[in-house]
Amino acid sequence: MRADVRHVAEGTYLVHGSNTNWVVLTEGDAVTLIDTGYPGDRQLLLDSLAQIGSSPEAVTAVLITHAHNDHLGSAEYLRSAHGTPVLLHEAEVPHARRDFLQQVSVGEVLRNSWRPGVLPWMAHVLRSGGTRQHPVTAPAPFPADGPLDLPGRPVPVHTPGHTDGHCVYHLPDAGVVVSGDALVSGHAISRVRGPQLLPRMFDHDRERTAASLDIIAGLDGDVLLPGHGPVHRGPVKDAARLARERTS
Repeated sequence: MRADVRHVAEGTYLVHGSNTNWVVLTEGDAVTLIDTGYPGDRQLLLDSLAQIGSSPEAVTAVLITHAHNDHLGSAEYLRSAHGTPVLLHEAEVPHARRDFLQQVSVGEVLRNSWRPGVLPWMAHVLRSGGTRQHPVTAPAPFPADGPLDLPGRPVPVHTPGHTDGHCVYHLPDAGVVVSGDALVSGHAISRVRGPQLLPRMFDHDRERTAASLDIIAGLDGDVLLPGHGPVHRGPVKDAARLARERTS
């Protein structure tokens, strides 16, 4: 199985893994990786790097939008095997270490099992290792405010709610917002297509998640790269507004 790699802007690739996306930013031979998919997506992750002519050794840093298992899956592998720094918002660092867990419980999923798509999605989670914890031994907070000195010059923007330390990454020069799970364009258990919030059970604090849409709306860009669903083109502020209108 090959990774689905989409070239969406100069030096910017959106990769569709198994129900979760990650983003690759390139500058010369160097790479910034944003998120890493499920633990079971590792071969897809490595294949996505190979498809663009890169390798794990070229990854200068792994940036994590939030420390859920379907985004954190291979972060510790890259850190331990290749010495790759894993960077997150300071509020998300202990979450990545698994000092605590802000993730939907199996019980909550089972209470929602009557909803269309939930049981097939849960079966996929189990197959992909999504219920096993893969903590990052030594995650680190961003070294400074503003653009990071990494390929793509991503700017972390704190968007709490889905988790306390959730961040989106703004690429001002490219007009791109990497939105993680703060704003998505689809999900395996959603029947909505286009900009939306994830189903409520996935959010640690739904009220803060909805409020963070206003933060995203303030970012200049016309390409949205979500943690779930396809690339969305059009003003990011309009995508955030539509998601707010659809919020329940």
